[in-house]
Amino acid sequence: MQEKDGSLTFPVRVVPRAKKNEIVGVEGGVLRVRIAAPPVRGKANEVLVEFLAQALGVRKRQVEIIRGQRARNKTIRVRGLSEREARKKLRNLIAS
Repeated sequence: MQEKDGSLTFPVRVVPRAKKNEIVGVEGGVLRVRIAAPPVRGKANEVLVEFLAQALGVRKRQVEIIRGQRARNKTIRVRGLSEREARKKLRNLIAS
């Protein structure tokens, strides 16, 4: 995770067409997320943004995919969230 200018960026590895939306864990510094939506016409990306916004407790418009729109490996930017807050929220989700 990298915090700069009030934004947090981090890598995500997405697995589409999962049974449910869930954060699997962190592997090699990359957040692994399963998304139930298929990777068709940006649907998985939409669901990913909504899911991460909900998981991190921010508004959907604060979360954006800045790299990897058509790939499983993506870079996410979240505005208005510190690295410390994000780590705490993600740790709680992974543990449950």
